[in-house]
Amino acid sequence: MSFQPLIHMFSITVESNTPLTPLDNVNDIAIEFLTHIGYLSKGYTPRSDAEDTSNSIPYVLFMDCFMKHPHKAWTADELAYELKTTKATVYRHINKLKSLDLLEEASAEQSDGKIKKGYKIRFGDLRKAWSFVEANVQMAMQNYRKTVEHFCDLMANDNTD
Repeated sequence: MSFQPLIHMFSITVESNTPLTPLDNVNDIAIEFLTHIGYLSKGYTPRSDAEDTSNSIPYVLFMDCFMKHPHKAWTADELAYELKTTKATVYRHINKLKSLDLLEEASAEQSDGKIKKGYKIRFGDLRKAWSFVEANVQMAMQNYRKTVEHFCDLMANDNTD
């Protein structure tokens, strides 16, 4: 019998941290926070001609597009145009935010009246979106606990020495 795990794309980095509440600069907080949760990698160096992280594509995508317009459903084409990059690059960063469960798909009406798939902050509110992240982390930790318990039970009954 082969085990087929359910594929769920949720992925986050969880590390010990202190709240960033002493900081007053929203850009500093965003960079630290996005690095802590794994959206921006530690020591991130922009691949584009951005001078620093705050001008990088993933940062501008999150802050200038999704956070400044949380209720707007952005199409990949709009984002590629706004960020002056390719749709492939846009999708790479969208998928990372989707894996964190911070984005949701939404209908985006075009100027010609056509509807295309768009993306926006879940519920148009990062606080509400974060509730999904917390629930996913809690579920993942519970599943790890069950795996550890099962593993230890099997090890206790292992007679293969």
